[in-house]
Amino acid sequence: MSGDMSGDVTTDASTDASTDASTDASTDAPGSAAAPGDAGAPVPSIVVDGVSKRFTLRHARSIREMTIRALRRQRLSETFDALDGVSLTLHRGETVALMGLNGSGKSTLLKLMSGVMSPDAGSVRVRGRIAGLIDVGAGLHPDLTGRENVYLNAAILGMSEAETRRKFDAIVEFSGVERFLDNEVRFYSSGMFMRLAFSIAAHTEPDIFLIDEVLAVGDPPFREKCLERIRELRGEGRTMVIVAHDIPMLTRLCDRGVTLRQGRIVFDGDPAEAGRLWLEDRRARQTADRPGKS
Repeated sequence: MSGDMSGDVTTDASTDASTDASTDASTDAPGSAAAPGDAGAPVPSIVVDGVSKRFTLRHARSIREMTIRALRRQRLSETFDALDGVSLTLHRGETVALMGLNGSGKSTLLKLMSGVMSPDAGSVRVRGRIAGLIDVGAGLHPDLTGRENVYLNAAILGMSEAETRRKFDAIVEFSGVERFLDNEVRFYSSGMFMRLAFSIAAHTEPDIFLIDEVLAVGDPPFREKCLERIRELRGEGRTMVIVAHDIPMLTRLCDRGVTLRQGRIVFDGDPAEAGRLWLEDRRARQTADRPGKS
């Protein structure tokens, strides 16, 4: 989850072969004027350019396991390409759904956009303040109370202490955790975690809001409350990127759908068509997973 990113921020791959990356602020001012002749052109909020991300899957964690696998001539590890040459431009005010089966690269792409992860190749360019819910309870410290976490998480997201004090009552009321506000959040349920984290993020007035599956947690009334807040942010012209497996919800909420398959974009356009491709991929995987299928 990223905090206040005023202006342009670029996250790109390092010039060497390692997975280290550098993040440099652009000299452009936030909301700077477009070049002559570009009046009325869509303003990009996020530009993903040729991004790749590779992970190493280790099969042995102990010396004993390493020895056994070595004697059996088995691999100690293998690499996995989570993203492979992905390019994507999201414009200000768009609500975009990232769709794909588990392992397709959706969450990895969202983490690269948020800045919590760097690409091995390519670059991710972001303009404006980002608020993200990349995981349930992201940014909440388990040893702090709910009250303390409001101030901590708000500061991480770029809010000043004065702004947090001004919005504190609204944040708490929206979350519905008033009774437990002075309890350590380690004792919160996963639903309470999500409610508090979402409430804080939704009140930061971000330019870009990233959401990854957190709407799957929590009771239906609060889920609808979250969706209503997302609609409000959308109506205010915020850029929204949402990852979820609730395809009907995504097609109603989003005006653009991007389908990923094995780390590559296979479709970018109408969310209903993106959802149809997701269902098609799910049926194909279910068929392949049936007993007796090779």
